[in-house]
Amino acid sequence: MELNKIDLLALGPGTHMNWLLGFNPFPDERPCMLLVGQEKLAFLMPSVNAEGVKEKTNIPMHCWNDEVGAEQALKDALLSTGTATSKHIAIDEAMRAHFALLLIESLFSPSYEYTTSTIGALRMRKDHDEFVNLKENALIDDRAMQVGFAAIREGVSELEIAEAINKHFISEGAKPQFCIVGSGPNSAFPHHHTGERKVQRGDVVLIDIGGRKGTFPSDMTRMSVLGELPEDYLEIHAIVESAVKAALSAAKPGVMAKDVDAAARNVIKEADYGEYFVHRLGHGLGIDIHEQPYITATSEVILDEGMVFSIEPGIYIPGKFGVRLEEIVILRANGPEILSELTRELKMLN
Repeated sequence: MELNKIDLLALGPGTHMNWLLGFNPFPDERPCMLLVGQEKLAFLMPSVNAEGVKEKTNIPMHCWNDEVGAEQALKDALLSTGTATSKHIAIDEAMRAHFALLLIESLFSPSYEYTTSTIGALRMRKDHDEFVNLKENALIDDRAMQVGFAAIREGVSELEIAEAINKHFISEGAKPQFCIVGSGPNSAFPHHHTGERKVQRGDVVLIDIGGRKGTFPSDMTRMSVLGELPEDYLEIHAIVESAVKAALSAAKPGVMAKDVDAAARNVIKEADYGEYFVHRLGHGLGIDIHEQPYITATSEVILDEGMVFSIEPGIYIPGKFGVRLEEIVILRANGPEILSELTRELKMLN
């Protein structure tokens, strides 16, 4: 905060607060904020949550109830932390809008930013214990993916495949986080909502899944085909695989995120499929499935050791099929380490 000239950091109940404290109060519509000054900190706390939170922390609380409202308690909290005259503040980007507006209106026209340079910068760099949990989840994801492949057969629905995958996550003590099963033309929708469509012979089946055991989740996408390959499939799969490899080669400490995106995107553009790569290359993975750093065509974030993010180029041909291959990597001094141990080769099913 001192380095970035931030007088006050304000966090609402959510993953930033949870990462910092190991818990967060119940997130509802009542204004609740952790206010962090450069020297002192305090909670703005709804009285209904106060006793439960006191069992977890000795951070000073400025409580308010529904009868009187939060305004005076917030002013008192700002005074107690020495931040009542803050000129530049950092606001939790996931905070409820009315929390943020209440804070801004309690100060004197402060300038503000989000948490990129403070808690966001800290969360991007995973330590060894965090890596161990991420790796454990990646291996569970590998096994869940193979269960998904085994469930694919003619006439089975996308939802039935997803059910088999989610049951496997639960069997290993992981909570399913998401499950995209896109069959046939549905695979051309990057964020397809898994549905009732039944798999037919000749279908591409895209599976993008993640589960969470402990603190951190997993995320991975693999491809399969039931029966005869669609025309042009192998060519497009190979292009996407080359894009993954180009991004892996480009991702090193000191490189801008946008240059890693460009490395993959250029492979697809040069193969004349650029218009069919319709999303960013990747996203950070931590407590949140999507968090910093975002690997986009415009991001100037400098990649550093310990950062964990996805590399997931794709080509999506409307009405035909889509191909996405996704790895989660942790950046080491000499480049990325892939968390999954499952091959990206096409899974052919008969």
